[in-house]
Amino acid sequence: MLEKSLFLERRFLEMRNNSKVICESLELEDYVVQPNPEVSPPKWHLAHTTWFLEEIILNKYQKNYKFYNPHFKKFFNSYYKSLGEHWIQARRGDLSRPTVAEIYAYRESIDNQLMLLLTKNRHLGELYHLLELAINHEEQHQELLYMDIKYILGSNPIMPCYSNQFFEKEYPVKENWNFFTEGIYNVGESASDSFYFDNESPCHKVYVYPFGISDRLVTNGEFLNFINDGGYEQPLLWLSKGLDWVIENKIKAPLYWSQLDSEWSEFTLNGEMKLDLNLPVSHISYYEAEAFARWMGMRLPTEQEYEVSTERSPSSDNLKGLHPTNAGTNKSQLWCWTQSHYSPYPGFKPYKGKISEYNGKFMCNQFVLRGGCVVTPEGHYRKTYRNFYEPHQRWMFSGICLAKDYL
Repeated sequence: MLEKSLFLERRFLEMRNNSKVICESLELEDYVVQPNPEVSPPKWHLAHTTWFLEEIILNKYQKNYKFYNPHFKKFFNSYYKSLGEHWIQARRGDLSRPTVAEIYAYRESIDNQLMLLLTKNRHLGELYHLLELAINHEEQHQELLYMDIKYILGSNPIMPCYSNQFFEKEYPVKENWNFFTEGIYNVGESASDSFYFDNESPCHKVYVYPFGISDRLVTNGEFLNFINDGGYEQPLLWLSKGLDWVIENKIKAPLYWSQLDSEWSEFTLNGEMKLDLNLPVSHISYYEAEAFARWMGMRLPTEQEYEVSTERSPSSDNLKGLHPTNAGTNKSQLWCWTQSHYSPYPGFKPYKGKISEYNGKFMCNQFVLRGGCVVTPEGHYRKTYRNFYEPHQRWMFSGICLAKDYL
């Protein structure tokens, strides 16, 4: 118990510092911008993850705990309705105060209090279980930070760079297909010695029909062929709500693509780049992914097929980059849309108490994505991990993996 407690304490401090490192390239003004209701200002992420520590750990284990600031409970509660009124997500950018400096002071104070609590209670298994959840929670927000920072900078006409990494032109990669026989397979997780979110459990049996799945992601060049073939203007390719979304929002290309004369370019965290046709197409909505698959005469995989086809947790070697590299590297360059609705597994049991709202209440009108992406923290690369978004959303690092029936 002591060894694991010390390990989690070290991991906690490293994780908290990583959030700070992610924001080091930002100017002060970047911390407070909210160009879209779905996007949160970086300052809010830094504060929310700290409020989470206060609410689920300090307030529970520290006798007569007094919250750091009475306003923060409302400002930085994300969606936990049982904990009281919270600030509207679409208006997080209205909060010019507290200042960025005050938020960093808040983080330091809570970190110090939490470490003091931990050193006195290393025998409490439940405390460290909550600490591990809090670590994984903030790591999820670290990925969200990259997503939101990219949207913030990409919405600026100047298109400022977050990083200055150089990418060489990629080479084309041949597509190969892996085929799987029908049968009963185990999916999900029930192990007691490793961390996983409640929506990944329990392990259960599923029947899978014969299928094939591509070993790489769809490329920019392949998606450009879809565009040039009039893919966005062909009603028969689109789901009804997808076509409505295309028309209402005048969608002509993936998010961050732009065209000047006949030249296409793509905004990345490294600035605007000429579109590399051999890179994976990214920032795709479910509607676009589904229409492209239909145009190809194929389909998206189910989440069960994706998990069955993944023999081990995806590689995390790509974490050093901030943009997906060659499509042949591995499918975990981008989150892959599946055709599976985000629903509870048979026997699903949400977390108990305050954190019961963590995942389960979102199991409606969303689709599952699998695999991971270039900004996914290393510990979140596992084949059972279930990401989820609404079908129109595409500011996350999402891509397309094709599947087909093999009957």
